[in-house]
Amino acid sequence: MKVLQIQDSYGLDNLRITERPEPVPGPGQVTVRMKAVSLNFRDLLTVIGLYGGNYTLPLVPFSDGCGVVEAVGPGVTRVAVGDRVTSLFFSDTWIGGPPAPHKLAGALGGPLDGCGQELLLVSAEGVSKIPDHLSDQQAATLPCAALTAWRALVVDAQVKAGDTIVLQGTGGVSIFALQFGLALGCEVIITSSSDDKLARARAMGAHHTINYRTHPEWSKEVRRITGGRGADLIVEVGGARTLMESLKCVRQGGHVSIIGVLSGPGEPMPLLIPTLIWTNARVQGLSVGSREAYEDMCRAIALHRIEPVVDQVFPWTEARAALEAIQGQGHFGKINLAF
Repeated sequence: MKVLQIQDSYGLDNLRITERPEPVPGPGQVTVRMKAVSLNFRDLLTVIGLYGGNYTLPLVPFSDGCGVVEAVGPGVTRVAVGDRVTSLFFSDTWIGGPPAPHKLAGALGGPLDGCGQELLLVSAEGVSKIPDHLSDQQAATLPCAALTAWRALVVDAQVKAGDTIVLQGTGGVSIFALQFGLALGCEVIITSSSDDKLARARAMGAHHTINYRTHPEWSKEVRRITGGRGADLIVEVGGARTLMESLKCVRQGGHVSIIGVLSGPGEPMPLLIPTLIWTNARVQGLSVGSREAYEDMCRAIALHRIEPVVDQVFPWTEARAALEAIQGQGHFGKINLAF
């Protein structure tokens, strides 16, 4: 079978398509014929050596994929041959409960070989059936971006109808948070540097949009929109350079979910501490979620007929071009690969 792997050292130039023997599932394992892969910013960082950085090479990248179960090993009952399934970000290590080091040790695409291969061998506990109304490309977006947004809103912040949420940018996590927020009855504020993207977000139902180039102190706009109260939840994907603005616009006792580092380095922590103390806000790091949360999310997606937004699809053999598109941050929603 063909696999895409980071070959001898990190870097986009070191992505190679090569051959490996077809895997045979052992007890408790399945093989999945991959149909689609969805890319995350983490995948770009992994390939260029800025995420983890000490993984054993060669490494097959990408955590998120959808496919069809092709074979099952002895004792498998969760799925059957022919089932459409997705991978799980943490494979079979985080089934439920709170995070713990051993639960977060089994991420696909680093340290474990990921979905960039024609046949994925994985524990049957590390796949999940998908909502019937989704295409393969749509379903492939769920394991990381969708679950991250779901956990931020539902598991951690426990938002409710009438709460106000602020979403940064229009990448995969933020667009899923927009969709989930609307389904939950939240008032949604979304930021971007692109008026065109903001128009698309409004067309999807966003109640308020802020261009952060026009309003670099966008926290003031959030305060204006919320009548000075501040937002109940900020989904923080920018990192250090946006965290201060997030703290300035969260309500007292609100929640900031720390998810990404898209903006690079910024304010040193000592400058943030007084603002954090004043807000009494909860600032929580977030790394995807459990299989239990994933399957709760999939039931909600099926009930509300939510359809993930796939912006671009590349052939899986053109993974480098897809990663460069991620790097350019011009997408709205998700960038995928097709097998």
